[in-house]
Amino acid sequence: MKKLKQQIKDSYKESKRSSVVVYFTLRLLVILTLIRQAFLHNYDNVLLCVLTLILLILPFFIQRAFKITLPNLLEIIILCFIFSAEILGEINSFYIHIPEWDTILHTLNGFLVAGIGFSLVDLLNKNIKAVNLSPLFVSIVAFSFSMTIGVMWEFFEYSADRIVKFDMQKDEVISSIYTVSLDSTKSNQVIPIENIDHTIIYDHEGNVITTIPNGYLDIGLRDTMNDLLVNFIGAVIFCCFGYLYLQNEDKFDFAKNFIVTHEQHPKIK
Repeated sequence: MKKLKQQIKDSYKESKRSSVVVYFTLRLLVILTLIRQAFLHNYDNVLLCVLTLILLILPFFIQRAFKITLPNLLEIIILCFIFSAEILGEINSFYIHIPEWDTILHTLNGFLVAGIGFSLVDLLNKNIKAVNLSPLFVSIVAFSFSMTIGVMWEFFEYSADRIVKFDMQKDEVISSIYTVSLDSTKSNQVIPIENIDHTIIYDHEGNVITTIPNGYLDIGLRDTMNDLLVNFIGAVIFCCFGYLYLQNEDKFDFAKNFIVTHEQHPKIK
């Protein structure tokens, strides 16, 4: 472990010292959380902490493996994003206690992933003379990359809910339903059910399992669509910045904070 610490410090420039500080601070918090969850016998959360520790170290290995440099601000945001999603969101239940927590993270994810997609095409543009893609094309590819990753994540959430019986697609209580399933004429007419006061759920023997107040429980559809919508917004925002940056790098250099560059890292002995 000491050797790993030294490798990280040696491989990072002075300008990225803040990334190292953030990394070790977050790692310490994760380790403390892991110890606490072990004492509480929450072994699922212990495994989640282990996964978080692995994810926190990934940016370092990705930079070395692909010989790229993540901008300091981008790397710090990625580290904080991992901590916010896994430790704060899952273990500390921020997804439940702060209703907009999931929305914030998905918006940020759309923004960051668009930046990564933008960087991949921009690196190709700058390092291969035969390639000269327009700023608009680069922005469209970045947007498409971000949305594809967002859709794949929703596939993962759906699969986890169906197969492992998680609840990653958070449910929502709604007071109105519009459906053709209740049309007795089978003529594709929409049947409205509005102002639902509560829903009673029975088992097959007629026993009441639970009562849902204030409406009907939507099983994740709205969560999925909201996640994709805010991912779209985050991707569009970055792509606008990226497009302006390619048009005028000096005036719109803010985008540099989120664009990966190709650079040889010093070798670790």
